[in-house]
Amino acid sequence: MRMLEGKVAIVTGAGRGLGRALALALADAGAAVAVAGRTTSRLEEVAAVIKTAGGSALACRTDVTDEAAVDGLVHATIDAFGRVDILVNNSGVLTTTPLLEQSAQDWDRIVDTNLRGTFLATKAAGHHFVRQGSGKVVNIASSFALKGTPNHAAYSASKAAIMAFTKSMAVEWARHNVQVNALAPGYFTTDINAEVRADENVSQKVLRTIPARRMGAPAELAPWLLLLVGPQSDYTTGSIVVIDGGQSVQ
Repeated sequence: MRMLEGKVAIVTGAGRGLGRALALALADAGAAVAVAGRTTSRLEEVAAVIKTAGGSALACRTDVTDEAAVDGLVHATIDAFGRVDILVNNSGVLTTTPLLEQSAQDWDRIVDTNLRGTFLATKAAGHHFVRQGSGKVVNIASSFALKGTPNHAAYSASKAAIMAFTKSMAVEWARHNVQVNALAPGYFTTDINAEVRADENVSQKVLRTIPARRMGAPAELAPWLLLLVGPQSDYTTGSIVVIDGGQSVQ
């Protein structure tokens, strides 16, 4: 099942949570993986896990809001592995803040990380994808973009913008054999919602909004990623795949 043997992937926000799980899944499928994020120790741990399992990995500390740093990430990946074939834009932050209490600085931090970071990484990798006539981009959006969620205006807005960005780039790059798709997860058991899960009352309130009555496990997202970056998806572009236990369709 090493369908990505010989392929090279970049995963942003790969030090923990969904990003870590997705990076490991790509490596298990045979890809060499550049894991990017802001915390060096976490990135090195993920890279070590991949190497211990016999894979190839590169840990790259990267601030995705910094254009020079993102360009450096792509160049470092190509220097290490000779090419780049897959980009997973996973870096993201959120706060749970009522809009009237949210500072402009906090709004900018969320939108810059989630949306600007996706733009910069896609542009940097896209130069190589278009030149080589192939490439796969998978943006991590969110089911929060599809429903009204109080106290998450900045996060929801940034993820909705990522969905629109995905569709625009899918059309723009289709003739270059570059596919751009998005995954829109709902609640998954990661450290981004650890506080929610730690409070029994809050956790039960959230679970009651999910028809499946549970949160997803990171491993349940990985098969969708592998589908979208594999050869079987060469005719699939501009798609948004929602994985949220039915929460957004109620």
